This record gives sequence, C-alpha cells and structure tokens, in this order.
Amino acid sequence: MIVLGIESTAHTFGVGIATDRKPYILANVFHTYVPEKGGIHPREAARHHAEWAPKLLRQALDEARISIRDVDAIAYSAGPGLGPCLRTGAVVARALAAKYGMPLVPVNHSLAHIEIARLYTGFERPLSIYVSGGSTIIATPGHRRYSVYGETLDIGLGNLLDTFARETQLGPPFVKNGVHVVELCSEGAKEPYPLPYTVYGVDLSFSGLLTAALKAWQRGYRSEVCYGLWETAYDMVLEIAERALVHSKLEEVVLVGGVAGSKRLQEKTTLMVEEYGAQYKPIPYQYARDNGAMIAWTGLLLLKYGIRVKPLEALVYQRWRLDEVEVPWLD
Repeated sequence: MIVLGIESTAHTFGVGIATDRKPYILANVFHTYVPEKGGIHPREAARHHAEWAPKLLRQALDEARISIRDVDAIAYSAGPGLGPCLRTGAVVARALAAKYGMPLVPVNHSLAHIEIARLYTGFERPLSIYVSGGSTIIATPGHRRYSVYGETLDIGLGNLLDTFARETQLGPPFVKNGVHVVELCSEGAKEPYPLPYTVYGVDLSFSGLLTAALKAWQRGYRSEVCYGLWETAYDMVLEIAERALVHSKLEEVVLVGGVAGSKRLQEKTTLMVEEYGAQYKPIPYQYARDNGAMIAWTGLLLLKYGIRVKPLEALVYQRWRLDEVEVPWLD
C-alpha cells in the first residue's frame, strides 16, 4: 500500500509518500513560506502553497520513483492550523482523489507528529513532548486516543522564540544551521537573565515570559536575556513532562515539533529521562518539523482501519484537538 500525504497547516507545504513496507518513507519534500516582515500572513502563505504544490508533487513522485497511478490513497492535514493554508492543501488532496478515484484520508496534524516519531524510534507507547510554533503539548497514550496531560494556555514555544527574535530583529530567518537564533544569541553569556517562570500545575504560559524578555532586551541586556529565555522556557516544558512521566509511569519519551530540533532541548530531555530510567531517542529534524511524510504515514495507518472520506466531505478543522481524535491502534 502506498499513500501520498499533503501537509499545509501553516508556513510549510510538504508532500510525503509512505508505504507499509520498509523503508516505509519513500519521499519527503517541502518548501516553507517566509514573510517579508511580521508573522505568518495566512492568505499569503496559502498563495505560496498553491504555487508550490505542483512542483512538490512532481518532486515527491520522482524521489519515490513512482507515478501517481501507483498511489493507493491521498492523505491531507485536516487540522489544526490556519484556515486558508489548510483549505489549500485540502483542495489539492480533493482534486487528486477525485481525478484518480483514490480514497481520501483526513489526518490530525498533532497526531501525525507523534506517529512519525513512533515509527522512527520504534517506541510503542511513548510520552510525547510536542513543541512547535502553534502548539506546546505534553500527551500520554490512553485507550484509543491520546490524552493531553498539559499544554500552553496562550502561545506555543516556537511562537515565543520566533516573536522574540522578530521583535529584537535577530531574525528572520529564525533558524540558522539547525539552531534557533535565540540560542545563538545566548553564546558568551555567563549566566541566564532571571525571567518569569509560569507553570500552573500541568499547564504553562509563555506570554509573560515574552514581555519580560523584551523589556530586559530594551534595557541593554542581550546574550543574558536570550540565555534566560530559552533556559526558562525549556525548563517549564520539561517540568510538566517530568510530572507526566512520573504520574503515567511510561518508559519511553519522544520530542516532536519544530522546536524538537534544538540540541539544547534534546540534552535537557535526555537528562530528565535518565533520572527516571526511561528511554528517549531524537528523530531526524526533517521528520520532527512539519512535513508531508508524517501525514502520509498516519494516513496509511488510518486507512488500514477503514477511515476515509469522500472528496466532497474532505473538510478542515482549524481547532481540531489531539485529544478529540480516535486512534484505533491505541488499545
């Protein structure tokens, strides 16, 4: 079975191709929209996706060395995400499914991050630390669905770092050679600048941390503020993850989402799991960030359980929470 997946939740349009036989992922290509100034403009991002869709589809098929007629189904990211971006990906998926008479599979973006991590780590029931631009979630596996143990009450971890970098003119680009510019700016600092640490039991908030960091930057602190920003934010996330690990008694941990590529966050995660005798394995950054391969793979899993929709029923859901998704293979 071969499934082609389309990712278009935010600034990245990706196309991936997955199969149920090794090597499992046959192709994974993407292109990212970068605004000239400010944050993501949904309509501009949607235009970017529409422009790049044909090119990336051809590139993915070429990389997999197959034709579109070899594909058995089309999967698409149905949410959560930005409306115009989601709709662009859904239109492309509908068109392909209708033209070639293929099954169409809606995929939850958050679930796809976890499932591609399970594929590459070989973990069965991991604790998931999901850190991206729009989301910061600590999730645990339950019966036929994932439970959200804790989450951000305002902005995501990636949004925190990117907004700070944008307001202080450190970026864009926000990531250079795989390292976020906020981490790069902190090099040379002897100690982190003290910033608000806001954890509410199993949830957290980043907006106060962002405001305080920007005010400190304006007062002339530079590398110390950047050090304090990522150090505080990462520790906040891992405090909740540690609490979830103890309560759930799980023995495996995955780190997913765009911020999962941070080596410093990976190091902190390693130290945390070692204290409790758990296992943690990093996954390649191309599969941790938004990508089409994770949509294709999760779509393949869903298709095996008979989950599909007709092209006219291929809707998008901007606020589709992870804990609302039925996951048949979680038993």
